[in-house]
Amino acid sequence: MITRKQQQAAQEQAGQMIRASGVRITEEEIKKIEVVDFGLSHLDIEGVQVLTLVQTERISVKVLVLFPKQTEPEHWHPPVGNDPGKEETVRIISGTVYFYTPGEDTFKEGIPVNGKESCYTVRHVTILKPGDQITLQPGEKHWFQAKDEGSVMYSFSTIARDALDQFTDPDIVRITIIED
Repeated sequence: MITRKQQQAAQEQAGQMIRASGVRITEEEIKKIEVVDFGLSHLDIEGVQVLTLVQTERISVKVLVLFPKQTEPEHWHPPVGNDPGKEETVRIISGTVYFYTPGEDTFKEGIPVNGKESCYTVRHVTILKPGDQITLQPGEKHWFQAKDEGSVMYSFSTIARDALDQFTDPDIVRITIIED
């Protein structure tokens, strides 16, 4: 849960970061940035800011913003009906991102969320810088974390059903509650 004031401050900060990365957005789009705290109420540690540019029944294009050292928790995109789940390519626009997926444990970079190590089970790190990208298959567990400067990324995917994403952390609630 976050307050309306926290939401607006996060939207403004994310908007500034998007613009500083060279992506042009309007004031109206800044107001539409989704601030996601995952129901954990510590946005500066675990969260993500999402600007949806395109959302149809077949594709989704988003701009994702991670604040400095902010982590998007471990999750995966499950099958829905006959759809195998979201396939997603994340491309870095600015900043450096530690991206964790299944595979050999190469965890040397980044900072595990204190006290929640059991909620971050995949430990194969790929370090992504501007111009780098990674493609995730449906159902593939992943999490990611920005370095000190934060990061702006594109997310290109098949249909996004964010409210149905699954998380390793049982305390996560995908839809943010805004308190006035």
